[in-house]
Amino acid sequence: MPAEPPERDTSADEAQRWHSTTYGKPRRAAGRPAAQTPGHQQRLAELQRPPATRPRAPQDPQDAHDLSESPDPQDRGPVPPRPARARRRPHVRRRRVLAVVAVLVVLAVTYPVALAWRGWSSVDKIAAASTGERPAATPGTTYLIVGSDSRDGLTPAEIAEYSAGGADISGQRTDTIMLLHVPDGGGPAALISIPRDSWVPIPGHDKNKINAAFSIGGAPLLMQTVEQVSGLRIDHYVETGFGGFAQIVNAVGGVTMCPAKAVDDVRAGLNIPAGCQQMDGKTALGYARYRYTDVQGDFGRVQRQRELLGAIVSKAASPTTLLNPFRAFPLASAGGAAVTVDDESSITDLVGFLRGMRAATGSGGISMTVPVSDPNYRTGHGTAVKWDSQKALAMFTDLKNDDTQALTSLVPAPAPAPA
Repeated sequence: MPAEPPERDTSADEAQRWHSTTYGKPRRAAGRPAAQTPGHQQRLAELQRPPATRPRAPQDPQDAHDLSESPDPQDRGPVPPRPARARRRPHVRRRRVLAVVAVLVVLAVTYPVALAWRGWSSVDKIAAASTGERPAATPGTTYLIVGSDSRDGLTPAEIAEYSAGGADISGQRTDTIMLLHVPDGGGPAALISIPRDSWVPIPGHDKNKINAAFSIGGAPLLMQTVEQVSGLRIDHYVETGFGGFAQIVNAVGGVTMCPAKAVDDVRAGLNIPAGCQQMDGKTALGYARYRYTDVQGDFGRVQRQRELLGAIVSKAASPTTLLNPFRAFPLASAGGAAVTVDDESSITDLVGFLRGMRAATGSGGISMTVPVSDPNYRTGHGTAVKWDSQKALAMFTDLKNDDTQALTSLVPAPAPAPA
């Protein structure tokens, strides 16, 4: 009888099976490949490499590109693409910068245009051109500037405030007559005062003080008189009055003037100490008008008028005024309302006038009075001012030739400061 095989020790088999498992899981059957996740061999190879040569794992999307610094491109695998948000960020910044630049360009163009239009819309216009025979056109641009002492439009309170005399004073006269010449050839701009008592021929009215031309025929006759006596073609006319001058000074916030001596002039309503001081519109108007207590008379007055105009223009054109819309726009409105121009002027002509005034009253400009030979010339109409015919003719010839640089030989040396 064949022998029976010995019984298997099942307990031993179970123990062997248990020890051959991992964490209690049965061992895989022989020949069955182990399941591997994608990139298993790559990660295994990286773990087997020395730590100094392992690529640093990125901590956030911004560091993903650091993997490209691995010394072995074969081992690092594909570099993850940069997130879309990170790629778009430089473009977003660029668009924002371009938008800011576009806004600044628009403001740089529209702001001065709006400011100029604000002033121009308030300007009054009159027919000021000469009605008589006129000289031929001359190079450069010449403006005739008139400061009228007309009381028209002033209330009794304003007449009293400005010490402008009684309400019964009628008609129009000039406290200021100037020529502003802006050359085409690049020379200095010139501001030239014409004393209001200058003894000149007035077309159709014989000889008289030039102030009489304005009283008789207004702006057209005054322009015709200046053109005929000078031979210079007047291109544009600019006028302001008592109230307008004071309003402009107030609009710029006052101006600083430095009288060498104290002034007490009842007729001009002025009582100020010597030395630099801030002047409001009322004080500046009196400072521009007074002459009876000035030893130089009308010649001292025209010099102060040019200084005042320079101070007004300089302050009005300063960045602190122009770049502040709360000051610039009220100034444009007040300045425009205070000015009257000829009806042939345009906004470009007014801007050219302001630029010319700034240039003429600046350090490189020319400021002078028509040369005079006799300031107390006796006539049938009282004491007048007689020009130095030879020097005056040379001055007007230089202006007609647009050679303002030649005028420097006619500008007198400044008087020495008082002790």
